[in-house]
Order: sequence, then structure tokens, then C-alpha cells
Amino acid sequence: MNDPTKFRKTVRCAIFTRKSSEEGLDQEFNSLDAQREAGEAFIKSQTHEGWQCSPVRYDDGGFTGGNMERPALQKLMADIDAGRVDCVLVYKVDRISRSLLDFARLMDSFEKRQVAFVSLTQQFNSATSMGRLVLNVLLSFAQFEREIISERTRDKIAATRRKGIWSGGPPILGYDPRSARFTHPR
Repeated sequence: MNDPTKFRKTVRCAIFTRKSSEEGLDQEFNSLDAQREAGEAFIKSQTHEGWQCSPVRYDDGGFTGGNMERPALQKLMADIDAGRVDCVLVYKVDRISRSLLDFARLMDSFEKRQVAFVSLTQQFNSATSMGRLVLNVLLSFAQFEREIISERTRDKIAATRRKGIWSGGPPILGYDPRSARFTHPR
């Protein structure tokens, strides 16, 4: 009798996690752990397809998704280049990138190396044209959200300055940040 699992390819799955701030990362169970746990459960549900979870952790805690300068992402890309990863799982698309340009570069790199990309909470398949369209739409919204947050921050700082309130950095000579007023040295 032929065993169909005998010819099934093993799919080596890497779980990538990210949290923008360091707040809460020192907790016993944090956001990165929750993302990883969800990824492990999904991989376990796909064992009949030959999926296996990589023991390597790709956790970028305290790093923005607005750029590619993140240690775990760099390690993941090096492992992909070395042929050690067949599939990348993320909890949500914006965990791997919030920049449309960076995401497009990542997807191009994945495609060249025949690495699948899976988002656990947003069902799509990066191997199809419809899946790629959905990915780009989702990422466009993630980038939009990041830009809106930046605009709000800039607007708040500008409003603070207009009111004469010091908005950060070492105070200038003659400014008392506690009273939010300029004082004249005597």
C-alpha cells in the first residue's frame, strides 16, 4: 500500500512577530508570545500538509513596522536566503511591514525564493493574483494608518508649541518647563 505522506514535502514555517513599543514586553506572557502561540496553533492545524514550525524565534519587540531596520526581520531574510524557510506566518500583515514599498520588496523576495506568506487573521493566499491584490489593499490601509498617526503627532506638537508649551528636548535658556513660561534670569 502506498503511503501518501511518504512523498509530501515538509514545509518549514517561520513565525514572525512584532510589537511597536517595548511596553509590556517584560511580562511573562506578552503580545509577541500571543502572536507566536496563534502561529503555532495554525501550523499544527496544517501538519497534514507537511507544515512544521521552525524553532527559531523571529521576534521584533519594540520596533516600528515603518522600516526594514529590525534585527529579527534581518535574521528571517538571511534564513530565507539560506533556504531554511518555506513559509512565513504573521498574525496580521502589518506585523511584518507598514510600508507599502517595503512590503512589495519583501513579497518580491519571497516570490523569488518560492516562500509562501500567510497572515493568520486575514485569509488570503499569496500564490494567487487575488491574494496579492488583497495583500496590497490591506497594506495600503496599514500604511495609511501609520501616516495618520504621524500627522496627529506632528499636529499635537505644533499645537503645543503654539500655546508656548515646551514640547521636548533640553529646555532653552530662560524657559521653565514646570511653569510653561519664559523666565528672565536676574
